[in-house]
Amino acid sequence: MKRFLLPLLIIIGGFGLAALLIATGPKLESRPPVINAPLVRVLSVDPQRIQLTTSTHGTVAPRTQSQLVAEVSGRIITMSPSMVSGGFFRKGDILFSIDPLDYDVALEQARANLTRAESDFSNARKTHARQQDLEKKQSISASQMDDALNRLRIAEATLRESKAKLARAQRDLDRTQLAAPYDGRVRSEQIDVGQFVSRGTPLAMLYATDIAEVKLPIHDEELAFLDLPLGVNGTTLEKRIPVTLRARFAGAEHQWPAEVVRTEGELDPRTRMINVIAQVNLPYVTVNNKPPLSVGLFVKAEIKGIHVDDVVIVPRAALRANSEVLIVDTDNRLRFRSVEVLRITENKVYINSGLVAGERLCVSPLNSPVEGMQVRLEDVDSAAQVAGS
Repeated sequence: MKRFLLPLLIIIGGFGLAALLIATGPKLESRPPVINAPLVRVLSVDPQRIQLTTSTHGTVAPRTQSQLVAEVSGRIITMSPSMVSGGFFRKGDILFSIDPLDYDVALEQARANLTRAESDFSNARKTHARQQDLEKKQSISASQMDDALNRLRIAEATLRESKAKLARAQRDLDRTQLAAPYDGRVRSEQIDVGQFVSRGTPLAMLYATDIAEVKLPIHDEELAFLDLPLGVNGTTLEKRIPVTLRARFAGAEHQWPAEVVRTEGELDPRTRMINVIAQVNLPYVTVNNKPPLSVGLFVKAEIKGIHVDDVVIVPRAALRANSEVLIVDTDNRLRFRSVEVLRITENKVYINSGLVAGERLCVSPLNSPVEGMQVRLEDVDSAAQVAGS
């Protein structure tokens, strides 16, 4: 009996101890389930008036470029110090001279021939006048009168030929000294003192430094944002369009003001680009240590476009498929909204319809948002800050 009583007492004691622990242990408190709403960043919608711009790029080129060609043959006897690659010159400067000796001789010969022709013409005219007087008196035959008239005409033609040869000889002599046609710079040269050149030989490549041009390709879709009259291709625009050119030169960023002055007449069928021409006045005049806008420099360009009212600029990530955005309502719930997109760039979206000032626009990427989803707000910024970012 004692052998069964001890285990029974142990079991009863264990149940009693368990009941005591349960009775005196901590009690669980019921709590409502926690909703893990996603944390999103929003912007306050702020429509504004903006000026659209178009970014492109191009290479600086001279507006006026000329190939220097020898107009007479001969040996070069002098050269200007500026006749080197990169040398500057002024309009009227003598760039080089060809030996004028042969042309001086030719000019004297032409003068002598002209004097002889003038004398022959004078004698022929006097003879013809005498023959006319004798004809009135019927003292000469008709054949003699015809001979006198023929000699007069030949003498007159010889005189005109002599004058033309004199003018050509003078012109050839003048061409032995070649003067600069404008203020400019030497791009390349292939001559030196003592070199013999023939008429028509290319000697150097020059370009003017008064105006530089940049050919800027623009996609046909970007033309909608520029105030370009497309019906005047190839002609100068009455209203110039401001352009800012930027380039890194000599270890620093620099910019130059320019203007779009004309458009080219063709649209490239492969790239769908049309070229506009921007001009920079006096590109080699340096102000405030700004470097010159050298020919051949690669530049980035920002062309000022049209003004548009009531535009909201948002980050690219805020735009979803089918031109929709997410609005956070007053209960912090997501609402889908269809908008009209004016323009999309690499980092920004320009919306001109579908948003109301003061609304909160969700700009955080969400994988699977649903209508009415509860969200938490990280912060509230102004959409105007996006435009400046």
